[in-house]
Parts: sequence; structure tokens; C-alpha cells
Amino acid sequence: MNYSRKVVLKAYGKFILTCTAAVLGIAAVTTAGILSALHFNTFKGQGGLETPGPVEELPADLTPELAQELLEDTEAPVPGHKNAGLLSYTSYRVKKGDMIGFIADEFGVTQDTIISVNNIHSSRLIQIGQYLKIPSEPGILYTVRNDGETPSTIAAKYKVNPERCASLNGLELNASLSAGRTLFVPDAELDWVTRQEINGDLFKKPLHSRYYFSSMYGWRSSPFDSTRRTFHSGIDMACARGTSIYAALDGTVSTTGWSDVYGNYVIIRHHSGYKTLYAHMSQILVTKGQHVSTATRIGRVGSTGMSTGPHLHFTVYKNGRTVNPANLWK
Repeated sequence: MNYSRKVVLKAYGKFILTCTAAVLGIAAVTTAGILSALHFNTFKGQGGLETPGPVEELPADLTPELAQELLEDTEAPVPGHKNAGLLSYTSYRVKKGDMIGFIADEFGVTQDTIISVNNIHSSRLIQIGQYLKIPSEPGILYTVRNDGETPSTIAAKYKVNPERCASLNGLELNASLSAGRTLFVPDAELDWVTRQEINGDLFKKPLHSRYYFSSMYGWRSSPFDSTRRTFHSGIDMACARGTSIYAALDGTVSTTGWSDVYGNYVIIRHHSGYKTLYAHMSQILVTKGQHVSTATRIGRVGSTGMSTGPHLHFTVYKNGRTVNPANLWK
């Protein structure tokens, strides 16, 4: 091999080594960046939106498979998004003393956002250690109800920017959507009834005087036969005979009457599929069709019907099914 060929090969070898080192260096930097992002549980989308960080790390005792699953779930797009990069998420682990409002303030979103994205049915029931998904934008999820709805018409319902609603979901402004599809509506809020239901502030207690709970909602030993267990469809509030009873929510009296079980009773129809039953009254003070408010006295406590003593039996119905009143009142 002559001298000139040796020089060329030597120069070529140096070039290969230099390129290899550069590639390895870039890989190291990239790997460090990825590890850093995972450490802070932060994910950035193509739109450049970045979630707040750092937040509490995933627990060290998780298996690698479960940790990866949690992280993958965290950065998953909202159903219906064509472009996952338009919205990013942070995984937050609830700790002692946390409240949804505090968490929302920390991440610059609203309580409605956290409630909607995490499908929370009662804000009182979030648990220490529970993982919440926090989006990078305030807003709520919306499920298309009818074929033909568009980002523009949905934005109009919530009085938000239609262009932003469309672009954040990777859609055209007037794209026709199918029923059942889910979109993220930026800056939208839950309606008042839904928020009150979830926060447990929808109803007021129907007794304003001194009382105590003598029986709660759910399964119990029958007060008339201790060998039997029966389902108690409401809450019993024991107090002095003649105590005033008030409507728990504004509405219209749909029925008043007598039954062998409930004695003197009143049923009030409210909005959003709710009805309330007030039973064992000594006296009924309202009539069918009468509009009532939470300041309206509808009757007096008694012990009529199947009763072991003076008390109010209070039941809440939602679309024809009983629900626990304790989850819905202040």
C-alpha cells in the first residue's frame, strides 16, 4: 500500500470515529432528557403545551410493567383526539390533606376539569394514593349526544372559543361528529346541578331543629323483626313530635297522602330527575301542585304508619331509583 492510500484510509477512519462519538453523545443527551421527563411525570405534545411539574413521583415499589402502564395511561390523549400532541397530561398521586380545589389551583386548571377528566362522582371519596390525570388545559370532557354535532355547535353550548375547541381536538370547525364520541372542551364548566351533586351540596337537610340520625341508608336489621335484614331506602331523623319539616330543594309537590307504611307523606318533584319523599308526618302543610322552596314548611314530624317513634323518614330518588341522601346534602 502506497503512502497516499494510507493517509486517505487514516483520515476516513478518524471521520468514522468522530461520527460514532457524535451519535453516542446525542443518544446520551436524548436518554437523559427522557429520563428527566419521566422523573417529573411531564409530557409535552406537538403543540408545545407542557404540564406543570414536578409532581409526586410514582412509588418506588411498583413493578416496571405497572409503572410503564401508569405513565402510558397518563399521556394518553382524550378519546376522540386525532392528534395526541395537542393536549398533555400529568399524573398526580393524591396525598393526605389534598382537596380537589387545592390540586386544581396547583396545576392552573379548575375543579370541574379534574372532576370531568377523572370521572369523579363524589369529591368526598377521593382517596390517598389515588392517581389523577391532570390535563394541561382547563376544560371538561363532552360526549356527543346526537349525530351531526360539530366543534362549533358544542363550543356554542358552553360559550367558549369554537376555533380553539376544534384545533385542540384536531378537528375542522364544522366537522360532523358521531354520537358517543368524546371531545375535550377547553374552558368549559360543569352545570350547576352536576357540580352540586358531586360536591354533595345539592340538598339542604329537611329539619332545621335539633335531631339525630336513628337509621341510615342501606341494609339494616328490621326494627320490627330483628331476625330479618331489610334495605332502608332513606335516612331516619329522630326528633320531637311536631318539629317543622322543610323542602330539601326547590320544586313542586307531586303527591300528598297516606299509606300504611309511610303514614302521612309528601313527595316533591325537583329538576334533573330528582324526587324527595317525606314520611311519617303528623301533619301535612302543602297541597298537590304547590311550588315550594327550601324555606317552605311542608309538614310536621310525627309517628304515623309503620313507625317506632317520632321521626322523619327522608328518601331521595334519582330517575326513579333511590340514592343515599348523605352524599347529596350540605
